[in-house]
Amino acid sequence: MSSTLLNNIKPKPAAGVRRGMRTDRLLLSIIGYSALAVLAVLCILPFIMVIASSLTEESKIIENGYSFFPSDFSTEAYGILFRYPAEMLKAYGVTLVVTAVGTLLGLFLTAMTSYVLSRKDFKWRSQFSFFFFFTTLFSGGLVPWYLMIVNYLQLKDTLIVLILPMLLNVFYIIVMKSFMSSIPEAITESAKIDGAGDFLIFMRLIVPLSKPALATIGLFIALGYWNDWYNALLFISNSDLMPLQYYLYRMLGNMDGMRRAMLESGAAININLPTESLKMAMTIVATGPIILAYPFIQRYFVQGLTVGSVKG
Repeated sequence: MSSTLLNNIKPKPAAGVRRGMRTDRLLLSIIGYSALAVLAVLCILPFIMVIASSLTEESKIIENGYSFFPSDFSTEAYGILFRYPAEMLKAYGVTLVVTAVGTLLGLFLTAMTSYVLSRKDFKWRSQFSFFFFFTTLFSGGLVPWYLMIVNYLQLKDTLIVLILPMLLNVFYIIVMKSFMSSIPEAITESAKIDGAGDFLIFMRLIVPLSKPALATIGLFIALGYWNDWYNALLFISNSDLMPLQYYLYRMLGNMDGMRRAMLESGAAININLPTESLKMAMTIVATGPIILAYPFIQRYFVQGLTVGSVKG
């Protein structure tokens, strides 16, 4: 009864004020959705241009530039790209294996490292955190790193060399640590009272509660592995172990080399190699699987966009 009296005594906003609040909220929604719609259009238009350019005759691209609609429809670029389907599928297979293994292993190690660094009862927490952060400021250099990989570890021309250099990222560890630090300590303490060990607490409690952060960091790790070609350039000479990005990079380089050679010899008068449309077709081939995989983790990814804003 007292709560009813308090509600009756509590002053309520006037009708004009409530109407003004609804109008402001409606105006804010209109502005927000309009801005998001414009940003969405700005993001999708370049991709539409890439698709259209990959299906346009090379001469039309050179003559008129890129457009949103194929002015002269042609699949010549895709024909050149898939001229050797066995090699393309092999490169896809290498990239899929490297991305899957590297993402799972890297995400597991990142999560475990972040959990240890987020534990306030870990005695050497500050020292290890400084050690990880120090590596972001200084490195040993390219030559010592290359010699260590090739001569000491002897990983040249192996799939491990495509996974190991990108296995841990300090920035991802810091972000994940920040997220795990926001998990209440009472959860781990109650599990310890029940007799659970640290690894069991990590797997049964921390990992399920960290799904948004794991999905976000996992997507970033997977994108890094999927788009990597630099490590293959340095350490891979076996054509059977070339990932997709490096395979496309070499194909485009060979195409440019053929064009220059024919121009120098004067044999390219009536030959028009589709280098521009080939670049666009390569973009479609390289980004297609990632775009198809994104909707499956979008729910967790949206939740994890603010993982860096929680307390550290």
